[in-house]
Amino acid sequence: MSILNSFIKNDYKNPYILVCSSKAHMIYAKDILEKNNIFNELIPTPKGFGEICTTAIKFEKNNKEKIEELIKEKEIDYKGIYSLNKKYKYNLASILNMNISSDMKKIVSKVENNEDITKKDIVYLLKIKQEEEYKALIKMADIIRKECVGDRIELRAAIEFSNYCKKNCNYCGLRRDNKQFRYRMTEKEILKEVEKLYRIGIKTVILQSGEDFYYTTDMLLNIIKVIKEKYKMGITLSIGERRKEEYKLFSDAGVNNYLLKIETYSKRLFDYIHPDDDLDIRIQHTNWIKESGMRVGSGGMIGLPSQSVEEIADVILFQKDFGVHMIGFGPFLPAKGTPYENCKRSSLRLNLKVVAITRIICQNVFIPATTAIASLEKKGQTLALEAGANTIMLISTPKALREDYEIYSNKNMVDLDFAIESIIDSKRKLPKYLNYDYIESLGCKIGNNLK
Repeated sequence: MSILNSFIKNDYKNPYILVCSSKAHMIYAKDILEKNNIFNELIPTPKGFGEICTTAIKFEKNNKEKIEELIKEKEIDYKGIYSLNKKYKYNLASILNMNISSDMKKIVSKVENNEDITKKDIVYLLKIKQEEEYKALIKMADIIRKECVGDRIELRAAIEFSNYCKKNCNYCGLRRDNKQFRYRMTEKEILKEVEKLYRIGIKTVILQSGEDFYYTTDMLLNIIKVIKEKYKMGITLSIGERRKEEYKLFSDAGVNNYLLKIETYSKRLFDYIHPDDDLDIRIQHTNWIKESGMRVGSGGMIGLPSQSVEEIADVILFQKDFGVHMIGFGPFLPAKGTPYENCKRSSLRLNLKVVAITRIICQNVFIPATTAIASLEKKGQTLALEAGANTIMLISTPKALREDYEIYSNKNMVDLDFAIESIIDSKRKLPKYLNYDYIESLGCKIGNNLK
């Protein structure tokens, strides 16, 4: 599709990557390459070449010697330059021995050799009906999840600090035309919740809101500064589209991640669900976020009214082709007071297939078991973790306000108890960084199972 190709060229004949020692050196290296007219792009560092959710610079082999000269001249600290033709291989023999079709075996063989699977392959996987093939898909994703990110689950926490929004998205309960109680948290109130998360041991806080420009750049930067200096926590911003220069300021201030979901990569569907948005602009903003040095968070909504399987395949491929680091796919759930209030909710199995396929394709990235999938089905997060997800987001908005941040109706307010239960049920490992003594003092129901 031309929109994507205006940012990404998928025509590398012999791709290489440069893995730098830090974000600062990576940004500097990319700037040097740009000034020397060397085409490159930022991608999540692939399995076998670096840690999860780090960023590598991808380039064509014929630029290798020039790049080596430049990084030596500019004293850029880097871990290595590697050929992407030497990809990490997976052992999927146990899946090839399952009772699956020859078409399914061909796809499994591609994945085993770390070859790119096609849109046609993805559509096949999304349409799987045979139970044995569904089990094979989930098992394949689980093997890759274990190889890439291990068994330990990442816990992050969201403070939904404002439910004002200037946009009028047809699926969203926060849309500006919805008549509901609106709130804005003060800086003091936000930092009070951050303090609670810090005491629990949470390492990354997500500051999330509707598109609310009441919060100026300076207000946000002041909050960011306190969090970074006092609590030393990672920060994810999820506040909608901002100006290009703001993304750079947020990155320079220490924001690690920026979440801006594309929702769909179909212009037809994007226009249908976003009456006052534009797909080209959304992709442009996503590119600005990447260029700022922050890790990109994206993803989409599965089971939207009129959405086709082919459109789902396209939005999955977008995450890989654009080099997204954190990929959140969640089910469409109707919200009261919206044009889609009476539409059919999404299918759990379809969403689990999407999680699994995303892990198989994108591999060395963070994939959350979303709050929405826990709202679709109580055991949804457990099943998503078993299908390849490795992150859970706690709802850490003050209790008095949680019901008013209702993007969709009947939201599961995923708290620490629920998250820990989901992790234990999926036979995954709890994070080491949590303050378990403090958690037990709060009366966590899981009790002795925490340690």
